[in-house]
Amino acid sequence: MITNIKRMTKWGVYSALFTFHFSLFTSCSDFLQIEPQEIIVLDKYWDEEADVNAVVAGCYSAMQSQSVISRMMVWGEFRSDNIVGGKNYENDVQIANIFKENINASNSYAKWGDFYNIINRCNTVLKYAPQVAEKDPSYTQGKLDATIAEVSALRDLMYFYLIRTFRDVPYITEPYLDDNQQMNMPATAFDDILEALIADLEAVQSNAVKQYPKLQTYYQRGRITQDAIHAMLADMYLWKQDYQNAVRYADMVINAKIAEYEDLKKNSMSLDNTNTLIDGFPLINDVYMNGTLSGRTFAEVFGSGNSSESIFELIFMDDETMQSNDAISNFYGNASTYPGLVKPSEFIGTDISDERFNVFLSKDDSRYYENLQPVQGQTNVFGVNKYVTPNTLVNLAKAKLEGSYGIIYADGNCHSNWIIYRLSDIMLIKAEALVEMANDADDATSNELTTAFKIVNAINKRSNCSKGTKDLNQTNYATKALMRELVLEERQRELMFEGKRWYDLVRRSQREGSTNFLIGAVSRKGNSGATSALSSKLARLDAIYWPYHIDELKVNQNLKQNPAFGSGEDSSIERTK
Repeated sequence: MITNIKRMTKWGVYSALFTFHFSLFTSCSDFLQIEPQEIIVLDKYWDEEADVNAVVAGCYSAMQSQSVISRMMVWGEFRSDNIVGGKNYENDVQIANIFKENINASNSYAKWGDFYNIINRCNTVLKYAPQVAEKDPSYTQGKLDATIAEVSALRDLMYFYLIRTFRDVPYITEPYLDDNQQMNMPATAFDDILEALIADLEAVQSNAVKQYPKLQTYYQRGRITQDAIHAMLADMYLWKQDYQNAVRYADMVINAKIAEYEDLKKNSMSLDNTNTLIDGFPLINDVYMNGTLSGRTFAEVFGSGNSSESIFELIFMDDETMQSNDAISNFYGNASTYPGLVKPSEFIGTDISDERFNVFLSKDDSRYYENLQPVQGQTNVFGVNKYVTPNTLVNLAKAKLEGSYGIIYADGNCHSNWIIYRLSDIMLIKAEALVEMANDADDATSNELTTAFKIVNAINKRSNCSKGTKDLNQTNYATKALMRELVLEERQRELMFEGKRWYDLVRRSQREGSTNFLIGAVSRKGNSGATSALSSKLARLDAIYWPYHIDELKVNQNLKQNPAFGSGEDSSIERTK
């Protein structure tokens, strides 16, 4: 057994000694609820299949950590127009600087070490798992291939987060196991890494598990599957601007979900009359069977989790003895502190009451009442409701719609799953790709724009509480430009607070070669968010990415700081006053 225990050394991408947990699994949930321990992985450890499984479990455990999910939230959401500072956020200088766009190289959220930790775990499995297959006859070639597909996808997902956040980063595919290894590597270009990630996933996708046994309840959504890899490929091809392949892989996911629905319909009596396809898509109907209450989608997708729409999410068991999602409790709020450190932008919170409809298309959109919760005792102040409570109901019998909110999770006891990919996200990836495939002169009757409209209409329709028509008027979106806006706006409504919005704005800026649209969107936060100098700070494309942390620059002399952030010294960017 392993006896050599040592404290982790070095930093970030070059951390060598990672933490793994080697206990056996007694139930289907154990795999996804592993607490890591600080143990070096030695060559002699890799003898049997259980050794491989334990280290793979450690990869998922590391992804569940507060530091990783916090960065998924901060990097993907906080610089966008969705979020501003919440309760006492000024006391957290790092967060306050983000909202003022005073990000510098000493900001702790510019540290990427936890993501490279996971990358190194994956690289370690890829190095040693083939040796286990040679020693353990029960660890067959098929199992080995599935393992390689799974950890390759986890590694690629971590890199995908890194390049969307920092653009160019060190790209390493060998494990760091020895302090004597030379890992002082320069950054690899965004496009080159993206190409490598796509090639990697293309090579392993057919070997990934397609369907886990039904008794392993949480594996299908909580571990990498073929559907998860196809979702990643659809997303990556969208960023590559290879729109045909983005559509191709999005269709694989959508068709798999339709087949899953049809199988359930054929073999189960649990479907009621609200479980019907919405314009051909297996979306969960937001209205309960009694027809007077909305909120079913919220309860199943964000409350219970592991829903039929889920493709891949980080599982947090509803058990006080198990790990909780502390990133949600800290940032979005808990029963003791609500709103949390952040809250929705004011223009989003008042979008229905002031009838400006800059975000939601009408007062009948249930997502407004489900995504946001009014803060008791304060006028026009809202907190993030998504992930913070297990259920929210909208009474359709009332003349004026309003949310009825479940109990907010206690601090340290939030067990909301963090969703990486779900069906409506992939549908909207397809819609965006179709719009970009259309010719600039095309009108709403073109195949691409018509199909994109049908996708958006279906997603919007399922959240429409109106007693009248629920369909959008296609004539209002008669051009490619108008459809482009509709798709992006629908992504904001549907995926609000899920760590997607900033990346959507960055992707558009990349495509257009300009930050003008991004600046216009973020400026809507007003004085409570970006400062009056926002336009000048974000004018350069470089500035929409993050700086390398000062610690990384000190250790790795081959890293060259993002030019938007000067030399990387603390004084290079104005500090929060």
